[in-house]
Amino acid sequence: MNTQMPPYTQTRSFTTIALIELWERFGYYGMQALIVYFMVQRLGFDDSRANLVWSACAALIYVSPAIGGWIGDKVLGTKRCMFLGAIILTIGYGLMAVPTENTWFIFSALGVVVVGNGLFKPNTANLVRKIYEGDDSKIDSAFTIYYMSVNVGSTVSMLATPWIKDYVNEVYGNGLGWHAAFAVCSAGLIVGLCNVLLMRHTLSHIGSQPDAQPLQVKKLMMVLAGGVVAIGCSAVILQYQAVARAFVYLAAIVVLSIFIHLIRKSEASERAGLIAALVLTLQTVFFFIFYQQMSTSLALFALRNVDLDFQVMGTHLWTWSPGQFQALNPIWIMFMSPVLAWLYTRAGRANKDLSIAGKFALGFSIVAVGFFVYGIAGQFAVAGKTSSWVMIIGYGFYSLGELLVSGLGLAMIARYVPARMGGFMMGAYFVAVGISQYLGGVVANFASVPKDIVDPLQTLPIYTSLFNQLGVAAIVCTLIALSALPLMRRLTATHHSRG
Repeated sequence: MNTQMPPYTQTRSFTTIALIELWERFGYYGMQALIVYFMVQRLGFDDSRANLVWSACAALIYVSPAIGGWIGDKVLGTKRCMFLGAIILTIGYGLMAVPTENTWFIFSALGVVVVGNGLFKPNTANLVRKIYEGDDSKIDSAFTIYYMSVNVGSTVSMLATPWIKDYVNEVYGNGLGWHAAFAVCSAGLIVGLCNVLLMRHTLSHIGSQPDAQPLQVKKLMMVLAGGVVAIGCSAVILQYQAVARAFVYLAAIVVLSIFIHLIRKSEASERAGLIAALVLTLQTVFFFIFYQQMSTSLALFALRNVDLDFQVMGTHLWTWSPGQFQALNPIWIMFMSPVLAWLYTRAGRANKDLSIAGKFALGFSIVAVGFFVYGIAGQFAVAGKTSSWVMIIGYGFYSLGELLVSGLGLAMIARYVPARMGGFMMGAYFVAVGISQYLGGVVANFASVPKDIVDPLQTLPIYTSLFNQLGVAAIVCTLIALSALPLMRRLTATHHSRG
């Protein structure tokens, strides 16, 4: 069938998926740039509650694809789930645009986003794999471009939504800017959906087995009913912190139990690979605790203790909105990704490439430098405000560390986990990442600023103390990763020799 198709079919099919992914990430990161500020400044939450609510939501967003991927493969179809997920996300961001401060309404809207993400995220990535199935020479470059589309969407939205919020608030007041910005997130998904409808013929030949069958309305109704229940459960988890903690601890026990069960029941070569995957997954969990600071403690640090006037050699260029600093992460990633890929290729040709475990250790050491940049910058602050250059430099190290650890996480699963367990273990990996997102919020609360403290001179040491402690913690993670290298070498050798 594929041989009769025009040669551009793969490219056009991939373009359709990449564009909807770009707009979905536009919506998600546009919301992320503002959500903690919205809770603190508009809803009146204290720092502690805002950090934990958003971190619990991020955990749910990472856990939900483990279920959504199964629904796409076995129940509704990969293609249908991608489209349905995008529709639900559009509704979720649209609900965030409703001008209300009712927390149950806001948390239910976030629950809609969780359900939409669970259906959209895994099935979109699966469609990319299916487009290039059997064509290994193209799949790596395709996922590289796919990852770039993620960063393009997130960069644009994290620069745009804080500006839109500030502009509308200034012109119209009444806090309408927040909801206008969330409405833009929803509008981005509408553009993405329209694009998929216009180019749907490019996806006609791909999908999972259920996509090839007529849509069964009963199954669709069951999935939607399950989604409504999941929305309600998400709202409860976000509303009650004790429930959120119980959910996270239960998820951690389940994931660890699954790993232990699979390790015990596997053959020697598979067992070595699974143990290696467990070691690296635990390291990834620690990394994402650092990563979650971007939308929690670092976001609030930018709000209270960063000079928003950007200057070069004494010349004022522009004024940042605090949320826009988060866009530095994808900007740095887009800049450094091709450089790092070139270095990997060159090192590989010279037989000097670091192992994944070695890259994890290097990544943690670079993350440590990034947090020390934030911590030490407090010594050079003026009236409690650090230069915005501190954020640019710190995010540079932070993002390079992300590329070395998070960027290789899925490659680690593919390398060490048997193919028959691949889909299942990918889900377990995302659940583990979700757990660490919540733990990141717990860590961020060590820099929770009481509502009665508003003087930058008083808030600055609270943040810099946390950042220095995180720098020390990243050094400890580096040492642990280095000490695990001999074990990883033995496990990798056993895995390859008997695999």
